[in-house]
Amino acid sequence: MPLHPEARAIIAETDALGGLIPLGVPAAELRATFAANWRLPDDLEPVGRVYERAIPGPGGELRVRVYVPTGDGPFPGVLWFHGGGWVLGSFAENEAVCRVLCREAESVVVSVEYRLAPENRFPAAADDADAALAWITEHGAEIDVDPARIAVAGEATGANIAAVACLKTRDRGGRLPLLQVLAAPVIAPPSTDRQSYVDYAEGHFLTRASMEWFFQQYPRDPTDLRDPYLNPLQATDLTGLPPALVMTAEYDPLRDEGEEYGHRLMDAGVPTELVRYHGQIHGFFALLADRLSISAVAHQRAIDSLRKVFTRGLSLTNTTERQS
Repeated sequence: MPLHPEARAIIAETDALGGLIPLGVPAAELRATFAANWRLPDDLEPVGRVYERAIPGPGGELRVRVYVPTGDGPFPGVLWFHGGGWVLGSFAENEAVCRVLCREAESVVVSVEYRLAPENRFPAAADDADAALAWITEHGAEIDVDPARIAVAGEATGANIAAVACLKTRDRGGRLPLLQVLAAPVIAPPSTDRQSYVDYAEGHFLTRASMEWFFQQYPRDPTDLRDPYLNPLQATDLTGLPPALVMTAEYDPLRDEGEEYGHRLMDAGVPTELVRYHGQIHGFFALLADRLSISAVAHQRAIDSLRKVFTRGLSLTNTTERQS
């Protein structure tokens, strides 16, 4: 399918500004410029309450932004991780999508500011995600979350550490989320063995060069690229992981690795829904939510999946309570 006109306009605008990621700029400077140029959408979804707090992390306190729906809890919980190549971003850029998920899935959304590279290299972000998931599972009642009804979600590298948090939780025998929502996930290092990295290396918003740069910032050394907690495709066993909703974009260099991971999950017996949005580019779910009309469609699919697993989780909880 041809590029959607909305996506084409974003690509033209981004190219005119010198690209999505101006390579060669120090990470701290790039981060500051990105934050300074970010503007929140004007029509943010109203929710019951938004506040910030700290939770314990392996490298110190983690800041989280908590979105609470209207009504009486306890509510289901969605743990959200922003994208940005492990280098950029904060919970501010995903304000819009967090509010949508909070309001429409009637869930408390906890958006995590994990440690960023290159100041904090692998496994910092992965460890922070694991700690945040463990905290909401054990202490969700503090923020009116039902610990039996939790999901994880993220876009791009946020989806990477959401997936990794599930792997780490399974491996340590912790309570798993009911669902992992992975939008345009980073699942493996850049590779020309994947056709999407060849066909959309340049000129389609996110570039292969940008992803190569990100993969120079986060790993400590090349051996980290073989670690499944950075590169989930290296995991030899994907059984026992939570059900997954994996969403990809046709014109995204990351498309093939996300779809390969979706198929690997299916082969391992993990209930998985794999959706490709034709004519679309990277960032369709969160980063460009105010620019692409397909975002609302993708949001609704995620909301439907969340509502389904949360309703099922509530039914199981009620059954267990009656039996006890």
